[in-house]
Amino acid sequence: MVLTTWQNEVANDLHRFRVIRAGRRVGKTTLAVEEIKGKAISKPRKIAYFSTTYQQSRDIAWEMLKKGLAPAIIQANESRLEIRTKTQKGGESIIQLRGWESVETARGQYFDFLVIDEIASMKGFWPAWEEVLRPTLIDTKGEVLFISTPKGFNHFYELCNEELENKDFKSFHFTSYDNPYLDKEELEKERQTKSSEAFLQEIMAEFQKTQGLVYKEFSRDRHLYEILPTAELDKVAGVDFGFVNPAAVLDIRTNGERFWVEDEWYKRERTDAQIAEYVAGQRFTAVYPDPESPGAIEEFKKRNINIREVIKGKDSVEAGIKRIKELLLSGKLLINKKCVNLISEFEMYSYDDEDGEKNAKEKPIKANDHALDALRYVVSMHIPQPKLDQFKYNIHERPENSTK
Repeated sequence: MVLTTWQNEVANDLHRFRVIRAGRRVGKTTLAVEEIKGKAISKPRKIAYFSTTYQQSRDIAWEMLKKGLAPAIIQANESRLEIRTKTQKGGESIIQLRGWESVETARGQYFDFLVIDEIASMKGFWPAWEEVLRPTLIDTKGEVLFISTPKGFNHFYELCNEELENKDFKSFHFTSYDNPYLDKEELEKERQTKSSEAFLQEIMAEFQKTQGLVYKEFSRDRHLYEILPTAELDKVAGVDFGFVNPAAVLDIRTNGERFWVEDEWYKRERTDAQIAEYVAGQRFTAVYPDPESPGAIEEFKKRNINIREVIKGKDSVEAGIKRIKELLLSGKLLINKKCVNLISEFEMYSYDDEDGEKNAKEKPIKANDHALDALRYVVSMHIPQPKLDQFKYNIHERPENSTK
C-alpha cells in the first residue's frame, strides 16, 4: 500500500513513542495496520492493538489485518482476535487485538510493539499506561504508536505534551485535510454544519473544551492540589457500584465546609464483596453509597461499615450537580492531582447539546460519571442546604485563598 505524505512522515520517524493527534478519516488506523503488518512480517514479534472496546477492535482493525496478512497467516483465532503469522526471518509473530476494558490482562506480559487507538476516550489512561502497559516494554525495549482525535483537555492533551520533557516521545498533528483522498467539498460541508468547536476538534484536531460540558466551573489551575491540609478533618467516602462499568470509591476529607478529594479507587470487574472489603479497610467515619444497589449495601452491613443514607428522587441528580457547581465556584471543593479518573470525568461529563445551555435542565448523558456520582452522594447528603447557602457568592468574583 502507498502511504500518504503524513503517514510516511510518521512511519519514518525513529522516536520510540510516537503520538498522533489527527482529525477524523485522515487515515490513522490505516497507518497503524500497515505498521503492524510490516513489523509482524519482518521478524518475530509480539504485538498488541488496543482500542476503546473489544468490539471496536474487531470492527476497526480485524478484517484489515486478516486481509493484509493473508499470505503469511498461520492461524487466525476469531474468538480471541489473535493472529499468528510467518516472518521473513523464520519463526512467528503474534498479533493480539484487545479492548481497553481488558487492559489489566496485559499485566505481566511483554510486547515489542503496541498501538493504542482513540486514547482520548480511554478511562484511567495514565494508571494503565504507567502500571500495566509501560512495564510490558522493558525487556524488549518496545515501541508504541499512540493515536487519537482530541476530546477535551484530558489525558490525551497531556500525552501530546510529553515530548517537551521526554526525548523518547514525538507528537504529530494532522487534520482531516491531510488525507488527499477525502473530498474537500465534504469537509467544507462539515465546517458549515458543525459548531465551530466541533469542527475544530473533530476535523482540525484542535483541543477544545468538551461540548455541553456540565462542570464548566472546573479548572485544573484552581481546583487541583497536591498536599492535604494538616487540620483535623473527617474522612468520608462516596461509593458508586459497578462491575462492567467501573466501581468508584472516593476518599473525601472535610471540615464541614470544605471538601478535599484525597484519593480514588476506580476498578472494573470487582464484586460487591470485593468493594465492601476495600471500603472496610479504609476506616471511613461515614460512607455514602448508591442506594440502588441493595445487595452491595448488605455486604457493607456485614462488615459494620458506617453507612449513611443517600436519598434519590426526582431532580436529585440536578440538585447534586448544582451543589458541586456551587462548591467549585466558591473554591470549597478541591481534588488531589492523583485522582486522574475523577478529573477526567469533570472534563468529559456533558449534556446532549452542543452549547450545554439549551438542555441545561435535562439530565446529562449517562457516561463519564462514576466518580462524579460518588462525589455527588457525599456533597448532597453530608452538608445541609442552609449551610451550603453560605458558600454562594457572585460568580463574577474570584474567591480568595481558594486552595486553602
